[in-house]
Amino acid sequence: MCLFTYEDDPEPEERVPAGPLYVPVRPGTGEVVVRLFRTPLGVRTAVGFTRAERLVAVLGAGQPWIRLSEPALRALAEPLGVASLTVDPSLTAPAAAPVGAAGTVAATAAAAAAAAGPGMRGAGAGAPGTSARAV
Repeated sequence: MCLFTYEDDPEPEERVPAGPLYVPVRPGTGEVVVRLFRTPLGVRTAVGFTRAERLVAVLGAGQPWIRLSEPALRALAEPLGVASLTVDPSLTAPAAAPVGAAGTVAATAAAAAAAAGPGMRGAGAGAPGTSARAV
């Protein structure tokens, strides 16, 4: 048995139930669906947070959630082949670009190509699947 307890210990010595978790969900057609994530190694995992503030810090204030116990979350994820449960994960991926940023990226690439002059435009120009036009 562990003599000391540390509130923020990411790997406790003993597995104890985390208590009710704040579980991220996505809206369905009349019900909610538990969101599943991937670990940095690509393994699918269910995710739960011990406090709503931690969920908001990682996934944002607009992320809907429900309260579930650890066994209930495991029971929902198990039929989907998900055996892993991550409690209080931190965000490790870079922030996604805003939805409207795609046009900005294309406009920036077009401006850079125009500024480079005619000698530099041939590199990659017209290659299949590429486009550098302003939207």
